[in-house]
Amino acid sequence: MNIKKKIMEEKDIKRTLMRLSHEITEKHKGVENVILAGIKTRGAFIAERIKENLIKIENFEVPVIKLDVTPFRDDEKKSDTDTSEFNINVNNKIVILVDDVLFTGRTIRAAMDAIISRGRPSQIELLVLVDRGHREFPIKANFIGKNLPTSKDNEAVEVKMAEIDEYPEEGVYIYDNV
Repeated sequence: MNIKKKIMEEKDIKRTLMRLSHEITEKHKGVENVILAGIKTRGAFIAERIKENLIKIENFEVPVIKLDVTPFRDDEKKSDTDTSEFNINVNNKIVILVDDVLFTGRTIRAAMDAIISRGRPSQIELLVLVDRGHREFPIKANFIGKNLPTSKDNEAVEVKMAEIDEYPEEGVYIYDNV
């Protein structure tokens, strides 16, 4: 895969995550009833960054779940091993799923199954850094950093983050997928 274009710089990601953090507090009039569920791998790191922003905005530490959805997938990426870091009661809480890129919706469907298997939240919402379209399930994000229409088969979108990627620069990249 060849890099086609860098869509977001590190500063753009930081600014976008702060905006999304403010949107959460505005929608829920605070964050006392909110749990962030970051989908491993990059979604978990984004959830941690959102948590830090919410501490600055609301002076309240929102719990974060690091969610492994592979046991709940319906495709070739399925695994029987669940490495979730999940010791939080989700009953009657607002659980916000956090992921880097929303594409077909299959990962989010698996994430909802993972949450529901452990309790009954009052709501499940979705926050994504990038929404690239091409859904295979009727799933829509509540909080979107950037809408980025792409070619379904000829392009790929990747988020590179300092916490996990050995990459020259943090950012959101579009690649040719041919």
